[in-house]
Amino acid sequence: MKFGKSICVLNVGGTRYAFTREVIKDFPLRRVSRLHACATEKEVLELCDDYDRDRNEFFFDRHAQAFVFIMLYVRSGKLRFVPGVCELSFYTEMLYWGLESAHLDSCCQKRLDDRMSEIGLDTLSEVDVGVSGDESQSSGEPVPGIALTGRAKWLEKMRKTFEEPNSSLLAQLLASVSVIFVLVSMIMLCASTLPDWDTAKINSVEEHRIVEAVCIGWFTAECIMRFLVARSKWDFLRRPLNIIDVIAITPYYVTMVMARAGMPGAGLGVAGVILRVLRMMRVFWLMKLARHFLGLQTLGLTLTRCYREMVMLMVFVFVAMAIYSALAQLLEHGLDLGTRNPDYASIPAAAWWVIISMTTVGYGDVYPVTVGGRVLGGMCVVSGIVLLALPITFIYHSFVQCYQELKLRSARYARSLSVEMLQ
Repeated sequence: MKFGKSICVLNVGGTRYAFTREVIKDFPLRRVSRLHACATEKEVLELCDDYDRDRNEFFFDRHAQAFVFIMLYVRSGKLRFVPGVCELSFYTEMLYWGLESAHLDSCCQKRLDDRMSEIGLDTLSEVDVGVSGDESQSSGEPVPGIALTGRAKWLEKMRKTFEEPNSSLLAQLLASVSVIFVLVSMIMLCASTLPDWDTAKINSVEEHRIVEAVCIGWFTAECIMRFLVARSKWDFLRRPLNIIDVIAITPYYVTMVMARAGMPGAGLGVAGVILRVLRMMRVFWLMKLARHFLGLQTLGLTLTRCYREMVMLMVFVFVAMAIYSALAQLLEHGLDLGTRNPDYASIPAAAWWVIISMTTVGYGDVYPVTVGGRVLGGMCVVSGIVLLALPITFIYHSFVQCYQELKLRSARYARSLSVEMLQ
């Protein structure tokens, strides 16, 4: 800034805020920080609505209360909606000052996604916000948190690269490579169960070892990098997908150590069985695809939010199964009317028939032979259809809502990525 006093005054909707030039230069809001680079009043007026040279005061005809909450974010790093203000109006103010929806707390992000899905919007355009071209390009860039040091910004960028596949071109490239390695590993795992695999492995043992070592090496490096750049190491270790990664990777190194010690896994008895079971855990690497595919993300988010409905469904099924299995055992075997059905010799045995009847699977391996048992079977099938249908409506609506939220989030990442490619 080549003009004005050392103290700059921001007048937002009639509310004044005084800052020094040094603070303006590194201000977290892009529109404000760009004032420091202005050399003429004409450039200043491109960023604000009016300027008073005598008082070095910049006027912004914007929502004063919304800016109060934005200033609270500048001070504390927490950004929430203003009570009583439309979510889209506040989001417009955020975009004007250079903030993105990613700066909102998770609860407010959900409210914004719901509101935008209601009116059929993926994102707000620059025309709706009234932002200039340069400002809109800069607002499309994903910005780390407030007041981060250079090292912290680098760590945050690396974290997004490994955790958010759509955040940048590099993240998409790493995600594509990771998907390829997952597929190769799954193909190797499936092929290892074929009858002719042992013969093929003997003929090309080095190739198989190299492919397996490369896949495990990639997964190990990815897991270590994600651990190093994680915000909270303890939260990282508690996440189910990360636990699956560790469980799937560990058997390979245990096998290598045992081979070095002259202890082949096949001759370890119980230890060998456990090792083979752990090695089969590699199939759960398919869960890693949830980071890259919207459908799997929607399924996981739906199950997380609908755990009460899922528990309710399980309670319905178990209660009905206990009642019908006891009655079926009594009618088919317990009354001893000369037609004792050996398939219903116990309540647990009858419970198998109840569950396949309630789910309308009906393998046909177990079926009632008495008149009472057949009547009970019909009641079991009808009640199973009704009980399974009751919570489905709640789960369906939650699935649609989760899908819309994730689709909006993906659209925002795609918008940020297109801006990055244009730059």
